[in-house]
Amino acid sequence: MANFSNRVTRLFGIDYPIVQAGMIWASGWKLASAVSNAGGLGMIGSGSMYPDVLREHIRKCKKATNLPFGVNVPLLYPDIDKHIQVVMEEEVKIVFTSAGNPKTWTGVLKEKGIKVVHVVSSSKFALKAQDAGCDAVVAEGFEAGGHNGREETTSMVLIPAVTQAVKIPVIAAGGFATGRQMLAAMVMGAEGVQMGSRFVASEEASSHEAFKNRVINSQEGETQLTMKQLTPVRLLRNKFFQEVQAAEWRGASAEEIKGLLGRARARKGMFEGDLEEGELEIGQVSAILDSILPAGEIVKKVWQEFEEGMLNPVKKI
Repeated sequence: MANFSNRVTRLFGIDYPIVQAGMIWASGWKLASAVSNAGGLGMIGSGSMYPDVLREHIRKCKKATNLPFGVNVPLLYPDIDKHIQVVMEEEVKIVFTSAGNPKTWTGVLKEKGIKVVHVVSSSKFALKAQDAGCDAVVAEGFEAGGHNGREETTSMVLIPAVTQAVKIPVIAAGGFATGRQMLAAMVMGAEGVQMGSRFVASEEASSHEAFKNRVINSQEGETQLTMKQLTPVRLLRNKFFQEVQAAEWRGASAEEIKGLLGRARARKGMFEGDLEEGELEIGQVSAILDSILPAGEIVKKVWQEFEEGMLNPVKKI
């Protein structure tokens, strides 16, 4: 596997422009270090962690790899100031922020020499991230799992729009799990990809085995964007999803939807493996996944597919 050089690999000091998304209940230190050791950029997802748990994961990740890794900080969660403090105290070098205003913390982090990337769902917010001083943006299309944009702009439209709008590097997200998909993103102007669902279905992901198996057995059309009154999220259809959908159809208030969510539903589904009562966040690309693999093997496979696609861009049948 030959190394690859572009603005994304140079920004992070990695071999391949493959970023593992920071996903709640799935991306702890084991997954992050495995991806980094394979030449990609591993990411600790802080959204499901208390500050002291985040500190523990950062320290364990440092022991497991001497290569760059990052921390994803969703800005909508409580105790964000404490998470930011932990990140700075532990001298993390790369931070991805999402679900909030990049101006809030980018300057503070950059003063500490930290590289900052913000996740966006539109050209408008990409420009705001660039103006806030971010080093790069993740352009996340409608296909993505987890928190998503209300505009429902697909990656096929969003990526070229964002790359035309900003001068900083763009990392594509939302619907990427293979090397050929990564090549398509590069053709549209991105300089790397961020993959979440593909790494959920990895051996090192901290999500429950039952959830991983549900992901690789899912079919097209089994996910849907919901909870637009709060923060839009893509979910696998199950009993909990049906409850939320029924509430939305009858015109439930945002408070009522919050009430449905307020029972640690994401933990119940993704971490504890309750496939009916839990919240199962995953992207549309889960429909083409069929195996749970070691994270290092995923990085290797994606890169090999990318290189094969470069040599033979038109797949012959």
